[in-house]
Amino acid sequence: MSISDLYLPFDMALMSNHIAPMQPLTFVQLPCLTDNYCVLIHDPSTGHTTAIDAPHASTIKSCLASQGWRLTDILVTHHHNDHTGGCQELRDFYGCTITAPESEAERIPGVSRTVREGVTLTIGQIEIHVLDTSGHTLGHVSYHLPKSETVFTGDTLFALGCGRIFEGDAQTMYASLKKIAALPDETTVYCGHEYTWANARFATMVEPENANLAARMKEIESLRAAGKATLPTTIGMEKATNPFLRTQSSAIRARLGMIGAQDWEVFGRLREIKNRA
Repeated sequence: MSISDLYLPFDMALMSNHIAPMQPLTFVQLPCLTDNYCVLIHDPSTGHTTAIDAPHASTIKSCLASQGWRLTDILVTHHHNDHTGGCQELRDFYGCTITAPESEAERIPGVSRTVREGVTLTIGQIEIHVLDTSGHTLGHVSYHLPKSETVFTGDTLFALGCGRIFEGDAQTMYASLKKIAALPDETTVYCGHEYTWANARFATMVEPENANLAARMKEIESLRAAGKATLPTTIGMEKATNPFLRTQSSAIRARLGMIGAQDWEVFGRLREIKNRA
């Protein structure tokens, strides 16, 4: 497997665009704060520009100005401040619509409307399906664009990892990860943070015999050494290399001493070990 054709540069000066196949949409992955990402989705046919999360208003405004775009919408994955810190300033400046998880709306500034599992949004020509991916927080949602074969997973699924369980439990978080993993393998995955290098080190510790993982590790090392991002990834790549999606691996189970355990229990043990790593 290869990720060399998927990376986007972490340095804004080297920022590139990912063009969704068969769709007139432009996706710009924008580094914010220390290791966060915002993704801007621009629909040139309608002029709509949507941000997935809003970590830092001035960074997002600068990017929009450089592209000649006006922000019309923000889709928030969860209430943590490193994903919502720019919401109010951006709404005040652009008058944009802020959409957030129903159960977390009171903890997110400037919310215009709320969503939950099963809701389908339409922004311009973009169809967006809302997935309940609770666990990191109790109301966390992910946004799936089926026609563009793209999903935004916030802090639920990371490249080679997953988010910490702050408000849910292991069984809930594992169910959310399985829901995301059920999407088609070719689905492009945008995550909320650049955590891949640390996640890769953990993954190779728990499944060193995974040849796909070893090859991916080399590419990650090369990308990070060059100051480039390791994202986006794909569902297929994560299923092949991410230990949190590989709880049925006999090698992982044997290493943990959990041959007969349920999948979510194996996941929970992995998450506990990663928390201490």
